[in-house]
Amino acid sequence: MIFRRLVLCLCAVALLTGMSLAAQVTYTSMPLDAGFGKLDTSQPAVPVQQIIDNFTAKETEFAHAMENYTYERSVKVETINDDGKTDGQYYQVTDITLDPTGHKYEKVVFAPESTLTRIMMSPADYEDIEHRLPFVLTKEGASQYDITYVGKQKVDEVDTYVFDIKPKVIEKNKRYFQGRIWVDQKDLQIVVTNGKNVPDDTRKGHEDLSPPFATYREQIDGKYWFPVYTRGEGILHFAGGSGYLSQDVHIRETVKYTNYKRFGSSVKITYGGQEIGKGDDNQQQQSSPQKPQ
Repeated sequence: MIFRRLVLCLCAVALLTGMSLAAQVTYTSMPLDAGFGKLDTSQPAVPVQQIIDNFTAKETEFAHAMENYTYERSVKVETINDDGKTDGQYYQVTDITLDPTGHKYEKVVFAPESTLTRIMMSPADYEDIEHRLPFVLTKEGASQYDITYVGKQKVDEVDTYVFDIKPKVIEKNKRYFQGRIWVDQKDLQIVVTNGKNVPDDTRKGHEDLSPPFATYREQIDGKYWFPVYTRGEGILHFAGGSGYLSQDVHIRETVKYTNYKRFGSSVKITYGGQEIGKGDDNQQQQSSPQKPQ
């Protein structure tokens, strides 16, 4: 998900001599929720392009609506040793909120000292967490991708269309999502995303690796499907330079999005000392069986 750039923490000798390690990633399987039904590869009743046009339009609408919601985001990044136990952890809880003018800002509310020693996070990692893990495919964004219809599938009680997507062209210094999405047939919004961020950069000294991830959404306000849970996992392989052994780092990341509330302010309009209008936006939440436990 995860890390746009995960840098191996080298030994002091390597740092002093300016040595760097080329990096590669071995992907672990990302099992989806057991509630996924059998994939039906038959063609839909309506033209595929019409479905794509409609759901990217709804995703565009959702992207604009999400700018008016506040929420809490918790991020946990762990390194796993050969015994399957956590040997380092980064954890942070952030409130995503808006100021009175409607501009979003982030406020860290809990951040114990990181115990990660084998990797370190860069500003680019946070960019992935903020923008790429809660993947939204708008009309504008869809023009950058090849979108292929795969079939129909039931996800718990939700009937979905399934699409594989990949970038048409990879431009320099840009990253994209590549994988599979499940789109609710009724609401025409993404409910599950499974794939990875591409491309990986394996240049020595410029390691930019991306394990696979799965993001699940839930219907929050009866209209939109919001990201609520992301899990990513992979084994990063750092190929040693001359005189250095290669090293594998197993990482796992979990992101949770909670407490969605629509931003609004109470407004009272008076005329002649009497109130003549009032508006107040409140949260309305409906849960859907989308995320795994």
